[in-house]
Amino acid sequence: MMAQYLAIRAANPGALLFYRMGDFYEMFFDDAVAAASALDIALTKRGTHEGQPIPMCGVPVHASEGYLLTLIRKGFRVAIAEQMEDPAEARKRGSKSVVARDVVRLVTPGTLTEESLLEARRHNYLAAFAQVRDEGALAWVDISTGAFQVMDCPLPRLAPELARLAPREVLACDRGLDELVTDAGAALTDLHAGAFDSGAGTRRLCALYGVETLDGFGQFSRPELAAMGAIVDYLDMTQKGKLPLLRPPVREKAGGTMQIDAATRRNLELTQALSGGREGSLLAAIDRTVTAPGARLLERRISAPSRDLALIQARHDAVAGLAGDPRLMADLRAALARVPDMDRALSRLALDRGGPRDLAAIRAGLTQGATIAARLPDDAPDILRAAAADLTGHEDLIDLLDAALVAEPPLLARDGGFVAEGHDEDLDQTRRLRDEGRGVIAGMQAEYAALAGVPSLKIKHNNVLGYFIETTATHAERMRTEPLSRTFIHRQTTANQIRFTTVELSELETRILNARDRVLEIERAVFDRLRAAVLEGAGPIGQAARALAEIDLAAAFADLASGEGWVRPRLDDSRAFMITGGRHPVVERALKRKADSFVANDCDLTTGTTPAIWLLTGPNMAGKSTFLRQNALIAVLAQAGAFVPARAAHVGLVSQLFSRVGAADDLARGRSTFMVEMVETAAILNQADDRALVILDEIGRGTSTWDGLSIAWAVMEHLHAANRCRALFATHYHEMTALTAKLDGVENATVAVREWEGEVIFLHEVIKGAADRSYGVQVARLAGLPASVVDRARTVLDALEKGERQGASRPAALIDDLPLFRTAPPPPAPKASALDARMKAVHPDALTPREALDLIYELKSLTEETSR
Repeated sequence: MMAQYLAIRAANPGALLFYRMGDFYEMFFDDAVAAASALDIALTKRGTHEGQPIPMCGVPVHASEGYLLTLIRKGFRVAIAEQMEDPAEARKRGSKSVVARDVVRLVTPGTLTEESLLEARRHNYLAAFAQVRDEGALAWVDISTGAFQVMDCPLPRLAPELARLAPREVLACDRGLDELVTDAGAALTDLHAGAFDSGAGTRRLCALYGVETLDGFGQFSRPELAAMGAIVDYLDMTQKGKLPLLRPPVREKAGGTMQIDAATRRNLELTQALSGGREGSLLAAIDRTVTAPGARLLERRISAPSRDLALIQARHDAVAGLAGDPRLMADLRAALARVPDMDRALSRLALDRGGPRDLAAIRAGLTQGATIAARLPDDAPDILRAAAADLTGHEDLIDLLDAALVAEPPLLARDGGFVAEGHDEDLDQTRRLRDEGRGVIAGMQAEYAALAGVPSLKIKHNNVLGYFIETTATHAERMRTEPLSRTFIHRQTTANQIRFTTVELSELETRILNARDRVLEIERAVFDRLRAAVLEGAGPIGQAARALAEIDLAAAFADLASGEGWVRPRLDDSRAFMITGGRHPVVERALKRKADSFVANDCDLTTGTTPAIWLLTGPNMAGKSTFLRQNALIAVLAQAGAFVPARAAHVGLVSQLFSRVGAADDLARGRSTFMVEMVETAAILNQADDRALVILDEIGRGTSTWDGLSIAWAVMEHLHAANRCRALFATHYHEMTALTAKLDGVENATVAVREWEGEVIFLHEVIKGAADRSYGVQVARLAGLPASVVDRARTVLDALEKGERQGASRPAALIDDLPLFRTAPPPPAPKASALDARMKAVHPDALTPREALDLIYELKSLTEETSR
């Protein structure tokens, strides 16, 4: 057995080997040591190899999926070796023959299909990057749904595209991509160069789709063919010849979506919060889909907003149509909530990993699809009408599955009991034998007693004879003569009884004894026929699944717009960007949970052909970063096909979205916070075109004041003169407000605050104009700095500002004149207020409505006295 194990292990390097032994997957040697540590299970020893004990551990087969998931998440690959024959067959070759085993599948992060191993609301992409000379291409596939796409992708574009797709595994033949792939959160699998041969890739794809040429799918470049071919080759290797049901490859055209780089995705928290989880992201705040495919479609739309104006407007039409008909929207969402994940059920069936529940999922999905199609009116928007058309025409398959399957089938075909009564006559009879054997025998006994004219005739059973017919010896002569002897065959005579059998009884005995196995055999045959029928209609079923996802997303966007008061944006091909009463969807959601309201703000970056830049000043904590982000998110939502959180919005198509917000270092690469900021800023200045939207926050911090100011000044001038794009530029360098007098299209804006008795009150309102100060000391006090530190800071600030007004040559000289560690004077005692005293005496729960009204008048009079 160990010789067999070592041979299989050598043939599958780089993966842990799950070696099937009865009801367990066993691991040995280094695999056992690594797995026991990763899974926190017991490590034992069994036998010896070269004089040393063999480490061993194992997991139960029935619970293996949970262990597999843990190993995959910890970066392992797992080869699964199954028993390829029954142990009884192996014993026929000799008592010491080893059961034949072989690897049936290699489990990797990008090749998962099991429901328990996947996140239902996220794609699980396997990607491949290929280079042919100076050209590159990226292909990606989700084998759990069959989606297969490819695009031209030069190496500089690889990082942003991986950030968009967030694949679980990337195939490449260049180890230099390790850092780039790791940054995207993916596992890198290094393949040999032959896997990326474009000619071999063409042959693999033609064989996969059964065609002579790929021209029917589109014109693909050599790098694209190489990348797609590498994926097919890898799937053939990992699935051991059982290729998944892949849809024809779709070529994604360059410039079809809004370009968003990795830093911008991270800063804007589009699909993942900075904390690392989904909660707190834009995706979590707006996800009202009720199906898993709809949720995956939403993530794709948010990750890659479209630039196709006609398509975006058609999607807005669908949202508007449903938002305008609340009853239809509610009916559709209720029906969609009963739709299972047909895409993944279809994929499991294609890989022969599916079960009866996957067939039931196809049945339920198509049935609900027909119901949804019937509810959509004939004058529905184009996208909804097209979806409805894809949901019809499946009646024959629905009828077949409905007649063949019980209402609630088991998970696995081997469990049986999933075929409905009346579908297969042979199965029904065999089940009766299995479940009602005594009743069938009793019926046969009555028939034989009547035939023989012997009321005392009995059918009995023992371990020697099996089933037999028994009468008393007095009837022996009669039973042995014709015509009864033609039916009753003598088997045994005892002192008082005589025993017979019949051909029919012998056959019945065989069928009863084998009924359980026969039932499972028949049900498996029925399952195979149903599976074949489903796979024969895989194309239309896939279309129906995508149609349901489209309707789900439109209904979810409509529900969001209706519930949150969002409006349809006006989109065109201009350079406009005018938002009236814009809000941040994530922050607003968080405030609502605390019963607080969000202060809406306007933004107008529309200036025709000239650059349009707002220079935003104001104190920290006043809402500058929120204002920057909310306008970027409004652009994303608008082009993703959603309505937007505003009173009105006019958005000219945004080609690129760049964000430099927040501070973070990258110690692993030896980059300081300032260096990271400069790298990200350089990427923006080198790539942004005149249709881009750029948001920059606090450029130049992290170095000396004058260095930072000079960098920020130069960046602003470059955005205006070279990039000529729409931009929001937040800064604490108030000196930059002078640029508005020199650069056309640049305007000053600030976040309004008020001071009252030494306190700073943030109004969160963006207004035209420039801030006169930063209120840093007040914010420091709000953060909880000791009073002595805050007072000392105020003293130093006053001295610096006074010196600046008087033209001091050196700030250091001013500091030198301040006494060190001076004890701060005690803060002034708060002024006594009659209003405060009256409020302290109020007990709201004890007030009657009339007393509360009188109190309001009293407080108003006290307020007027205080102001005088």
